[in-house]
Amino acid sequence: MKQRFNSPELTLRYKTLREILAGKAPGAYSVAPDASVLSALQVMAEKDVGALVVLDGRRLVGVFSERDYARKIVLSGKASKDTAVREVMSDEVQSVTPDQTVPQCIELMTDKRIRHLPVVEGGEVIGMLSIGDLLKEMLGHHEQLLRQMAIERTVMLTPDPSSY
Repeated sequence: MKQRFNSPELTLRYKTLREILAGKAPGAYSVAPDASVLSALQVMAEKDVGALVVLDGRRLVGVFSERDYARKIVLSGKASKDTAVREVMSDEVQSVTPDQTVPQCIELMTDKRIRHLPVVEGGEVIGMLSIGDLLKEMLGHHEQLLRQMAIERTVMLTPDPSSY
């Protein structure tokens, strides 16, 4: 049987982290370690984000998230306006480079039970990815694969008119 369909070998790929970041506002929202938790929460609410990178100058020193607030402020009875971000931020920061892949990021987030990843290049934070950003990319990628497979199946099952 003669092959009529020259498959592109399903060359669909995930977007790079740099491509994902290009679809977001440039950089990452940040707060200084000495800022009050209340001011950090105000930035998070204003920007509609669930986490901020904590920068000492340009150096990444932590991540402050809604989870940090809930567990380290609310549950411990501290006052947001009187507590510095440095006291409650996550300082064992997991970060990635733009060269890492979406599956690598998902694996890291799953293993470390985190929802936000700073993307660092040349020692500077160039963006922040959330689990939602990565899941959106994975779902879009899988939808493309399924569409491509459906097209290939249709073409492969369509009779070749020259064979009659």
